[in-house]
This record gives sequence, structure tokens and C-alpha cells, in this order.
Amino acid sequence: MSESAVRLGDAGELLISGVLDYRSGPSLRKQGLALIKSSPGTALVLDCSAVEKSSSVGLALLLAFIRDGQGLGKTVSVRALPEDMREIAEVSGVTEILLHP
Repeated sequence: MSESAVRLGDAGELLISGVLDYRSGPSLRKQGLALIKSSPGTALVLDCSAVEKSSSVGLALLLAFIRDGQGLGKTVSVRALPEDMREIAEVSGVTEILLHP
């Protein structure tokens, strides 16, 4: 498994990768917030296609990133939500927020 990371892609999307858990969550949260604040444009895509594994921490990160982006007046969408995150979202009752902001 690769190291967790969050970075801005060429098209301004937030690229989230690796394992999202209690070890990686706090640093990804700080990095993601800074990147969202610095991202140009009014739309933000949270790209999860490189997420290898996630606990509920990953879901909390996505919800925080959505809130951050919307707080800055950006429209936010989620791309390629992994199955494990989708299952946690369904149990938690937040699927609608993630897939239809």
C-alpha cells in the first residue's frame, strides 16, 4: 500500500490517494484545507480514484473537504468513490451529501 497523500491536480481537482485512516487523517485534513483555499476556480472535484482503503476517517475527510469548499463558495463534487467508502456512507446516511451535493 502506498503512502497517503492529497494534492491539487492539473485541472484544479483535489487528488486523494493511499490509505485513509486514523494515522493519515489529521495531516491530510490540514493539507487538504490549505489546498482547497489555494485552488483556483469555483468548482472543486474530490477525486478518490487512487484511494486504496478507507475507514470512517476517510469519509469524515471528504465531508470536511466538502464543507470547506462550500464555505469558500465552490461547488463540490466527488469522483470515483471507492466501494468501502460508499458502504460506510450508506450506513452513516450521508450518501446523498457525497454523491449529490
